[in-house]
Amino acid sequence: MIPCYNEAHRLDVASFRRFLDEHPGTVLIFVDDGSRDETVSVLERVRDGHDSAVEILRLAKNGGKADAVRAGIVHALDGLEPTMVGFWDADLATPLASVEALAQILERQPEIEMVFGARVKLLGRHVERRAVRHYLGRLFATLVSGTLNLPIYDSQCGAKLFRVTPQTRKIFAERFLSKWVFDVEILARYLVMSGGDPKRLERMVYEYPLEVWTDVAGSKVAAKDFFTALLDIVRIRFKYLS
Repeated sequence: MIPCYNEAHRLDVASFRRFLDEHPGTVLIFVDDGSRDETVSVLERVRDGHDSAVEILRLAKNGGKADAVRAGIVHALDGLEPTMVGFWDADLATPLASVEALAQILERQPEIEMVFGARVKLLGRHVERRAVRHYLGRLFATLVSGTLNLPIYDSQCGAKLFRVTPQTRKIFAERFLSKWVFDVEILARYLVMSGGDPKRLERMVYEYPLEVWTDVAGSKVAAKDFFTALLDIVRIRFKYLS
């Protein structure tokens, strides 16, 4: 599923349509999070000719990315009976070509339940990220790793797939505390369901170094949101890990 809020000028219609042509049987659920621009009209262009492969779920008011992602995942679980679900950023900072790479990990490794894209700048990879975001991201990842006792490199990349299991619906059943760092809360919920054993959770998660990631202009997350995220980490810790 793809959460969207005022994305009319950033949605790559051609890329979404090409992906659907190349991956029959895949369903894209776009969740419009109360957009005030022409986002829905652009999404209709994506759906044109792909009626069975594109669903547009419209939320009455803007509730934030966490609510949009949760609504899309629950909608998929209730209506489509998928074997995998996931979410992807609407700006395609992570190209849709990476979906297949993440899905193959779930297909080949039955012990893995979550595959997260990771923005790692390596030789042979094309990862372009503004310096301030990179360094704030490294600091944040260190805090997340310490909070969860999990050696995670990049909890916040907007490219994630989940194997559908009996636990999946429970993970997404309740609203998230945080609008932006709900990814950490997802891991915290899995940790609770794993009996609080970080080593067990570590065996369930796979971080995939993305071949391509580009920092697309127009992100809704500002540098000041970093401090809100820090507060949210504290709230998540007290709710799930105390």
